[in-house]
Parts: sequence; structure tokens; C-alpha cells
Amino acid sequence: MNSVSASFAGAPDEEARATVAIVLSATGAALGGLLFGFDTAVISGATQALQAQFGLTDAMLGFTVASALIGTVLGSLVAGAPADRYGRKAVMLTVAIAYVVSSLGTGLAPDLDTFLVFRFMGGLAIGAASVVTPIYIAEVSPARFRGRLVAMNQLNIVLGILIAFLSNYIIAGLVSHDVAWRWMFGIVAVPSAIFLAVTLLLPESPRWLAIHGQADRAKGVMKRLGFADPRAELARIELAEAREEAAGKPRLFRRSHFTPVACAIAIAMFNQLSGINALLYYAPRIFELAGAGADSALLQSIAVGGTNLVFTVAALFLIDRFGRRPLLFAGSVICAATLLLVGWQLESAYPDGTLILFGLLGFIAAFAMSQGAVIWVFISEVFPSAVRGKGQALGSTTHWVMAAAITWAFPVFAASVGGWVFAFFGAMMLLQLVWTWKFMPETNGIALEDMNLGSVRA
Repeated sequence: MNSVSASFAGAPDEEARATVAIVLSATGAALGGLLFGFDTAVISGATQALQAQFGLTDAMLGFTVASALIGTVLGSLVAGAPADRYGRKAVMLTVAIAYVVSSLGTGLAPDLDTFLVFRFMGGLAIGAASVVTPIYIAEVSPARFRGRLVAMNQLNIVLGILIAFLSNYIIAGLVSHDVAWRWMFGIVAVPSAIFLAVTLLLPESPRWLAIHGQADRAKGVMKRLGFADPRAELARIELAEAREEAAGKPRLFRRSHFTPVACAIAIAMFNQLSGINALLYYAPRIFELAGAGADSALLQSIAVGGTNLVFTVAALFLIDRFGRRPLLFAGSVICAATLLLVGWQLESAYPDGTLILFGLLGFIAAFAMSQGAVIWVFISEVFPSAVRGKGQALGSTTHWVMAAAITWAFPVFAASVGGWVFAFFGAMMLLQLVWTWKFMPETNGIALEDMNLGSVRA
């Protein structure tokens, strides 16, 4: 039993209050994840309208869709340092403001250049949110249920994706085709404003306060959150900080951090080499390739979003019980099998739309219970406290570089090699299986302050 669990033992009322306070803080921060999903997926229902509105080639359409992802690369790259220097809450507030401005700007854009600028701004916000939100949730969560709470961010991401698909379908049925795409983007301003208001009420991360010499404030936040023994928790944080200082100036790229750095890069690359964003951003087009009509394709996209949500909820109950590695083992096998099925069906002389839908939904279910749930939890917890912001930024940046590249290239490769692009994604999931078996450490149940080479285990 870890010290936090031991402190809670025999004090069920205090534990209940702690759980409620921490869950509320985590849920509030995870609204950034909802916008992450909403803002990234909303473009899936507008690709044909954008192509017609601005006369885009397939290559230019890929760039337009990827413009937000190019912003996410920069946003994730630069967010870690401000999050470490100015605090997690300050960066989340900046992200919320950027979401509001970018959603209104894309909805009202008079030309392609203006649209791309505001879409890029939205990408900056998404990238920064992918760094700071998991860190914040991890730092307000005791080790024994940290996985579930950080995975709430992923739950909100997939909820945002589902809301985007639903919103696109409803708007397409209510608004003229010529302006429907503007409403699809502009409606994101509503949850963005809610996230801004909620973020103003959140406390700063007590771990950030503690390592920046604000022990009294950190202790006060811990009491608000319901920590059973704030003094003992503060002592643990200060001891870990002292160990890092004794090791020298905190640097991400040093020998002692090799394992977390390599693993963060690997899990982020495999996340996108699964083809998940290609499916989410181009879902209606993929279903149309399989023979579905435009309205049916939008409905099948909602099925994708719903499956993603249901199995992400299931992952919340599994990630702390079984650990991170077992979920990736199972997910890699099922993702590979379903992606190979989709590729074979799309290249078949007589493709079966039902089998293609089954394969895509099976892939989404397996991804949601494995990679989708594990990636942000794993990256947010595997690094020592002194370099956690930089480490999260490294993992997020790798993720978004891969996302931008694959999303940009997908329309071109799909047009030239067809369904075999899904066979490639399936092969990458088999490679992920090997990496998980040989190299990935297990981080389940380890306190953040004890996260080092001696405590993580293969």
C-alpha cells in the first residue's frame, strides 16, 4: 500500500471528500481535452465544402486539414517551458482564450488564407492542451487512481470527437450547404467559453507550487483537494526535488532519462502510425469509398465516434486494474487484425460495406481501450517531476508531427494505393506489439515522485 492509500485507510469520509474534490478538478481541466477532440474532428464534416468553396486539389485539401496539426506541433513544442515556469493554470487559461478566438475566426473567415491562420491558431491551442492538461490532472491525483483520472482527459477527447460528428450531422440537416461549414467551426466557441470560465476556478497544481518555493500555497491546495496528509505529501515532493537538484541542473536529454524519453517518442509515434487521425478526419470520405451515400457516411461517422466513447469509458475501469502494458498488448493485436481486414475489403473486387464498417468500428474499439487510453497517461507520469513539462512536450510534439504528416499525406496515398494504406497501418500495430513486449516499462501505481529508472519495471 502506498503512503497516500495508507493515509486514507480508516478515514472513509475524508477519502470520499478527497475523491470528489480531485475528480472535480480533473474533470474541469479535462474540458480542455473535450475541445481538443471537438476542434480536431469538426473538420471531417467540412472537407468537401472546403474543397468546393476554395477550389482545393487533393494535396491542398490535405494541407488545409493538416494546418491545425502543424499548429499543434508548435503548440506542443513550446507549451512545456511556460507550464514549468508560469504554472499549469496560466497555460490552460491561454489555451482557452485561443480556442474561443480560433473557432470564431474559422467560422467567419472570408478567404482561405484567413481560414488557415485561425485554424493554425486552434492547432496551437490543441497542442498546448495536449501538454498541460494531462500534467495538471496527474499532479492533482494520488497514484492509486491517477490512471483513471488522467484517462478522463482521453474520455473527454473522444466525447469531443463524438460531439463534433453529431454537430456536423445536425448542422448539415438544418443549415444551407453553402454556409453549413461555417457553423460547424463557429459552434466550437460555445464549449470554449465554458472551458475558459471553468479554468478560472481551478486551483494551481500543488506539485508545481511546491517545487517553486510556495509550500504554504501548495499545502492549502492539497487541503482544498482533500489530501489526507498534505504535510507528508509535501515532504515527498520536496525530497524528490532535492534528489533532482543533487543530480544537477534538470535536463531532459541526459543518460538517466533515456528510457522515458525513448518510450515517450515511441508510444507517440505508434499512436499516429495506427492511422487513427486519418480515420477520424476523413471518416465520411472513407465510408463513401466503401459505397455509402453522403448522409449515410455522416451517420456511420457518428457510429465511429460513439464506439470510441463507449470503449474509452471501458478503459477507465481497466487501466489501473491491469496496467498500461496489458492494454497495449491486446490492442495491438486487434488493431492490426481489423486494419488488415479494412485494407483487404477496400481492395476487393466486391467490397462489403458491412465488413468495412465492422473492421473500422473494431479498430476504433481496440484503439480506444489501448493506445487511446494509455498514451497521455503514460507520457504524463513516466518522467521525473523536474522535467515532466519538457517530457510531456516532447511526447506531444512527436505525436503531432506524426499526425500532421499522416493527415497531410493520407488523401494523396489513398488515391494512389487505395486500401493498402490500411494494411500499412496494420503492420505498424504489429511493430507496436513487439515494442511493448521488449521495451515498454509498466508505470501503474508508482507515485510520481518515485518515477525513475529504479521504480518503473518492464
